[in-house]
Amino acid sequence: MPLSVVILAAGQGKRMNSDLPKVLQPLAGRPLLGHVLDAARGLEAAATCVVYGHGGDQVPAAFPDAGVRWVLQAEQHGTGHAVAQAMPQVPDDHLVLVLYGDVPLVQVETLSKLIAEAGEGAISILSVMLTDPTGYGRVVRDGAGSVARIVEHKDANTKERAIHECNSGVMCAPAGRLREWLGALKNDNSQGEYYLTDVIVAAVRSGLKVRAVIAPTAAEVLGVNDRLQLAELETAYRRQRAVELMLTGVTIVDPARFDARGPVSVGRDVYVDVNVVFEGRVKLGDRVRIGPNVVISDSEIGDDTEILANCVIDRAVVGPRCKVGPFARLRPEALLHEDVHVGNFVEVKKSELKRGAKANHLTYLGDATIGEKVNVGAGTITCNYDGVNKWRTEIGDGSFIGSGTMLVAPVKVGAGSTIGAGSTITRDTPGDKLTLERSKQVTIPGWKRPGKK
Repeated sequence: MPLSVVILAAGQGKRMNSDLPKVLQPLAGRPLLGHVLDAARGLEAAATCVVYGHGGDQVPAAFPDAGVRWVLQAEQHGTGHAVAQAMPQVPDDHLVLVLYGDVPLVQVETLSKLIAEAGEGAISILSVMLTDPTGYGRVVRDGAGSVARIVEHKDANTKERAIHECNSGVMCAPAGRLREWLGALKNDNSQGEYYLTDVIVAAVRSGLKVRAVIAPTAAEVLGVNDRLQLAELETAYRRQRAVELMLTGVTIVDPARFDARGPVSVGRDVYVDVNVVFEGRVKLGDRVRIGPNVVISDSEIGDDTEILANCVIDRAVVGPRCKVGPFARLRPEALLHEDVHVGNFVEVKKSELKRGAKANHLTYLGDATIGEKVNVGAGTITCNYDGVNKWRTEIGDGSFIGSGTMLVAPVKVGAGSTIGAGSTITRDTPGDKLTLERSKQVTIPGWKRPGKK
């Protein structure tokens, strides 16, 4: 049967104490709802509907290219009422999978198993075994072990509260039957709401089988209601990503001090030290070594390259056999070819460093092309900005730039040039020549340093 996904994302999240709608709270640098949308896409559903309410247009505005149908739940009267708002978008011959915008870690593999258990003669629910089930609806089974009903915690009696199998709320059911059951829901409960879980009883009475698929981990079905739960899920997500990478062969010194906040592809024998953060798409080649306290965002690191401690690399490409850092910053459009060294307190922005180039200390290279085997001395600055426009600096192959040099762009340094230390270069320099610019050194006789009064 074709699949439609309905994601409930209308909750306010009062306990978050935030002006941001709950489903837009960040987990691993992305909104909670973004993780759920990723899972829905992984199922290749025919359609996805997102039911939103609190936060108004903030929620759909946060996902302009999501390719989903947005359904407004103007007033919130429970989960059953929320699903009913989306049902006009769903054909009767579809299966409906209900997900939650604040349950971000559910896995595609688990959902696929859940969908496989549902059909014309059955609905399926995702349950979880919890040591402390407080606050969760309990899965009540009959004498034969089949699911008979779901009882919300506030409506459960003492015996029912002793049950440890809990309902996650995630459900898959045939659309036509679900539409009937939703229309018959009543709100005669302690909350005065229309519970989606009440369709379980309706399904049993209709002769359908109710199959519970137990989630492999509790983290997959945990929702977020406050900052503490958000932090707990962040920890679970961080551990999950670390395990994925370690199973591919990456050495992660301490998984508790590692964050991967986007897709990461890795080669063989990669080493990652503590407090490393990967954001966006990161690609690491074979035998890459990442030192402690490094942040890499949307960047590519080539084979046998070492990133030393405390570096920030953002939308850059680093070639093979390079050495970067410590305390280096590669900004967007930095391109390092093979065997390049960028050392401590060096910043590179929108610049290309060709094979064997070195800038080892205290240097800014912006809007520049640095030729092969160029040596850039400490304290060199490409003065690329005139207050309005950015200008380029070009340094030819084999040049030597002395320490403390100011290269005032636009300027070209010819191949093989040597620039004397302390020079301010404002015009193009010829190749294979020494060029320097210095004022005459003067010593003032009889001068005394001012003293304090």
